Amino acid sequence: MFLTILTFLSAISISVIAAGYSIIGLATLFAGAAIPIIAMGTALEIGKLVAASWLYQNWRSDVPKLLKAYLFTSIIVLIFITSMGIFGFLSKAHLDQVKPQSGNALNIQVLDKQINQQQVIIDRAEKTLNSLDKALDKYIDMEYVSRGLKEREKQKAEREVLNKTISEATAKIVELNKTKNSIELEQIKIEAEVGPLKYVAELIYGDDAKSHFDEAVRIVILILIFVFDPLAVLLLIAANISLKQIRLKKNLTKLDEKNQLEKRIERQQSKIEKLKEKDRDFRKLVAEVGELKDMSEDEIKLKLNQIYDWNDKSN
Repeated sequence: MFLTILTFLSAISISVIAAGYSIIGLATLFAGAAIPIIAMGTALEIGKLVAASWLYQNWRSDVPKLLKAYLFTSIIVLIFITSMGIFGFLSKAHLDQVKPQSGNALNIQVLDKQINQQQVIIDRAEKTLNSLDKALDKYIDMEYVSRGLKEREKQKAEREVLNKTISEATAKIVELNKTKNSIELEQIKIEAEVGPLKYVAELIYGDDAKSHFDEAVRIVILILIFVFDPLAVLLLIAANISLKQIRLKKNLTKLDEKNQLEKRIERQQSKIEKLKEKDRDFRKLVAEVGELKDMSEDEIKLKLNQIYDWNDKSN
């Protein structure tokens, strides 16, 4: 009995969870009519379980074959719809997990490009400063120091602009690197969460797992839905089988008890009949014994022989 109750509770719990996932998945697929989809999905899930139980209980009865065929087909189609909803739910969960990862990769690419652009600006400014320094070095080499100093004074404004450009570009690179580091840290956390699925992909596809990550996830989802809703329906049928066996066992026990009671009644009636017969014989004997005083010796002997015969018969 305990196993039957456990089977029934397992079937209901799995079915409720599968129905919840399926309804959420279907509502995601048809987001424009979420509330009607939830109502429809709930009614269909309940109808599926009721139909499975009713069909099993009445499979051998005089139910029209067309009705049996329709209910059986409906159950199979509803299992498929539930599995489709679960597939949508799990797929959306996977995409919601992987989506930030692809977005982060794109953001990192953009940041790297911006950092490279700022680095190019710094390189150009430094190249210009080096050119100005080389021009001044020529004056020093030619021992025109005063003229070189005058030239340097003329370059002061240009040098300030170049140095300012380098400082601003360097500050931007620092800010961009900070942003990039935070995104990379987030990326590491996401990869840690998705890590188990990567191991599954490697188990299926080996070294080429990186390019088949989504396919591996789909295989895992298909395996899950294959044992999800069908298991709930089959467990419900198994619970019905167990309940039917329990009822049959109880009926057999009651029938056996009834047969035993009838046999006991028959035995008691037989005993009663025998007792009644003995009572009649006893009364007859008593009546005959009462007549001995008025009999002759030969008649008394005859009566005693009858008594002996009665005792032998009783024994």
